[in-house]
Amino acid sequence: MKLRIAIWASVGALVVVCLRLYLLAIFPASLNAERPVLDLIYLICPIALARHHAVSFYEALFANAATYAFVGWVVETIRRRYFGVQTVSS
Repeated sequence: MKLRIAIWASVGALVVVCLRLYLLAIFPASLNAERPVLDLIYLICPIALARHHAVSFYEALFANAATYAFVGWVVETIRRRYFGVQTVSS
């Protein structure tokens, strides 16, 4: 289960890196971002909701990784408890 939670956290960090690269590629257009683009950013990167505070790239990276790790922990706990997934032990 620890490995799966680490994978969730890694995906969260990767989302921030990809989002950063995307925003750097479209920087002039991002100043007038469309509402669906903003909704997508708020969905995949919850720290972006803190618009009134300056958030550095590393803070966003850590916060998103922690958020995804928490979501992964909840999902994996529910998956193990309610779907009867057994761990393989040797």
